Amino acid sequence: MEEKEILDNLSSAVVEGDLEKGRRMADEVLIRKIDPLKAVESGLSKGMAIVGEGFETGDVFLPGLMTAADVFNSVMEILRPEIKAQNKQVAVSGTVLIGTVRGDVHNIGKNIVAAVLGTQGFDVVDIGIDNPPLKFIEEAEKRKVDVIALSSLMTTTMPGQKEMIDTLMEMKLREKYLVIVGGGPVTQDWADRIGADGYGKSAAQAAETVRRWMAKRH
Repeated sequence: MEEKEILDNLSSAVVEGDLEKGRRMADEVLIRKIDPLKAVESGLSKGMAIVGEGFETGDVFLPGLMTAADVFNSVMEILRPEIKAQNKQVAVSGTVLIGTVRGDVHNIGKNIVAAVLGTQGFDVVDIGIDNPPLKFIEEAEKRKVDVIALSSLMTTTMPGQKEMIDTLMEMKLREKYLVIVGGGPVTQDWADRIGADGYGKSAAQAAETVRRWMAKRH
């Protein structure tokens, strides 16, 4: 079985909610020594994106969404040790607070980013969906995090990312944290306009942004 076929099968396993197929493909990834992060990005995450889009349009219902998430998480359990093993020489570590902003109840993209960050040696504090700025700040201060990651999956909730950064500035805490933003409608231009430190178009890009910043900080 070729690499592309394995990645495609990982994606379809998530879309179909086929746990057995997902686990079988994860084993193939390890046997054939395919980059496990590539398996996440080009396989699992691709499938989750398809399911997420279907949920948005009403073609996929909540049970299907939950089943896809179960497949994603189960396959991640198989791949995670290998991802960690390949990154064991990386000395960078830190704590990332991640959540969806106020008014937004979507969490698929956030969950993917959290999963990838977790496999790369970061402690991830996931505060879930629909979070106002003060919730982010309260948790960030309490958990002594290094990074705040703000997810928004709707254009109507994107201003919540700006509100969060503005609140940090008002409280004179802005310089304390790296703030990265992401989500379907979010762009680099938006990140620049609101004063975010970074933008993650994909989970891998978000993780790389965090890793670079933490390396610089230390």
